[in-house]
Amino acid sequence: MRRPLGIIIMVAAVALAGCSKKGLMDIRATGNGPDEFLILPAKPLTPPSDYTKLPAPTPGGSNLTDLNPTADAMAALGGRDSGGIPAADGALITAASRNGVDPEVRTTLAAEDAKFRKRQSRMTSLKLFPVDRYGQAYRRQAINPFKVDEEYRRAGVGTPSSPPEAQQK
Repeated sequence: MRRPLGIIIMVAAVALAGCSKKGLMDIRATGNGPDEFLILPAKPLTPPSDYTKLPAPTPGGSNLTDLNPTADAMAALGGRDSGGIPAADGALITAASRNGVDPEVRTTLAAEDAKFRKRQSRMTSLKLFPVDRYGQAYRRQAINPFKVDEEYRRAGVGTPSSPPEAQQK
């Protein structure tokens, strides 16, 4: 009698341990450590071609090994940093900012999103098993791609083929 009970307890412990995976959609902060995506490797040090023609030091200024992701991306894509908005994009910027530009838009949106998620999770704080909090909060705003695809096809819009709905789940 002791042996089957021990096996049942062991199987239950293993099954519960398998439920601990949170996944990438867990939107709660998991700690107060550094953000690993903000850590960038420095450029390699290179010796100058002539030590007598070194620039004067500028306290608080930039260094040759400092990263500049925007300029590096532009150089990698074959462009150059002009220091401002290109003339070809002027109309786009004007149209996008016609109602004004809020410099605190990210902070405002983060606060509104936190308030929305808190309001959505009032009755979902106690769960027996791990759940997708992001999916719960935004389930009413989720788009069903198969429904949208079908609506476009009925309207006569050419859409690329997509796998059957059964294969997506």
